[in-house]
Amino acid sequence: MITVDAAPFPYAFPPDRVALIVIDMQRDFVEPGGFGETLGNDVARLQAILPGVAGLLKVFRDNGWPVIHTREGHRPDLSDCPPAKRLRGEPTLRIGDAGPMGRVLIHGEPGHGIVEECAPVDGEHVIDKPGKGAFYATELGDILARHGITHLVFAGVTTEVCVQTTMREANDRGFENLLIEDATESYFAEFKAAAMAMIRAQGAIVGWTAPLANLQAAVTRELA
Repeated sequence: MITVDAAPFPYAFPPDRVALIVIDMQRDFVEPGGFGETLGNDVARLQAILPGVAGLLKVFRDNGWPVIHTREGHRPDLSDCPPAKRLRGEPTLRIGDAGPMGRVLIHGEPGHGIVEECAPVDGEHVIDKPGKGAFYATELGDILARHGITHLVFAGVTTEVCVQTTMREANDRGFENLLIEDATESYFAEFKAAAMAMIRAQGAIVGWTAPLANLQAAVTRELA
């Protein structure tokens, strides 16, 4: 077992049963000019975690541990995007509209793609999800079962929406979850802080959190 100095108490995982899930590091959410910025959000907050996500990917790739990327998006005909998701408020752009990076959150459009700094490499899974949680209407559960995974490490955006939703889904399915604090972010600092507090509450009710340096140190200590 590899034991990480984490909150609310140490997180231990078997190196042969762990996988990394990188949530929605897509151009439309992270890059200037994308959907997120068009809605009035400060994407600089999300761009600041790119080194952390890249460093976390390196830990998993160097050790040959499974990596899974997710992309939120929909079919061009929007048949998998219900009005309850698309028709919210009075935004400048809605899902499916033509934006600066192509149609917003539509499969195959430039903005739907993962940013270069976190791009998948050969052999890594890419999950296209129509919802906020990565287990809903996807093959994620089957992939994890095939790999014999029991423990999950998380990164990505945004902390309080797609990341937390997927962690809660995973917890309900019996996975032990660790969120890397400097590899996840929100457009709103208070939302990230609240989400991490909720994840750690009541003795890790959803999971644990830790900075990347603590995971790196644990891996080096146990596997060197």
